Amino acid sequence: MESRKYERTYHLPYSPGTTSDDKVQMDYWHHLSRMHQIVFTEKLDGENNCLNRHGVFARSHAAPTVSPWTARLRERWAHIKSDLDELEIFGENVYAVHSIEYTRLEDYFFVFAARYRDQWLDWEEVCFYANALNLPLVPVLGVFPTPVDEHAFTKIVLELAGSDSVFGSIDANTGLPCRREGVVVRDFDAFLVGQLSTHVLKYVRKDHVQTSEHWTRNWRPARLINHY
Repeated sequence: MESRKYERTYHLPYSPGTTSDDKVQMDYWHHLSRMHQIVFTEKLDGENNCLNRHGVFARSHAAPTVSPWTARLRERWAHIKSDLDELEIFGENVYAVHSIEYTRLEDYFFVFAARYRDQWLDWEEVCFYANALNLPLVPVLGVFPTPVDEHAFTKIVLELAGSDSVFGSIDANTGLPCRREGVVVRDFDAFLVGQLSTHVLKYVRKDHVQTSEHWTRNWRPARLINHY
């Protein structure tokens, strides 16, 4: 069963982690200034996974994933699939270590969005459904009213991006402390499918993909601090 994949998230123009395949939202301030509230969340270094009634999907959504690093998530999905109906839950799966190794993880899957039919749900509904399904949220770094000063907004983004992860972050290659993967800025309100590029933006650290080979070739599971 095919599922619609997560739409591409555009970078802020000053995001240093862009690659040749990435899109940049040059008109970002116009879109931000129209939002009633904005939510800052931490961008985690994992795999974008979707949970819907048909299965667990990775980025392509061509078919449900059967990767070994989603085995635990698929077991979890089996317990909630009958509650999903047309609701789709999107989250970051950090079970497999990518470029960042987290030292204070209490879970492996963190919700950052929810979609129902042709609408991306507002942040309050995202929180409601995550709680109802017993799924943790990505770390929330702040909720702010409509930004009115572009310089002040940029300063907040850079300050948040310059900190280490809420979950503790070390470079998986060197073992040294490193900054968080990045920051995501999203509209607190709901918006239609197809409009994500103007309602959700990201700032990603420079050289965030640092693994010498693609992580799937020689992956290892992350550790939880409570070992459950």
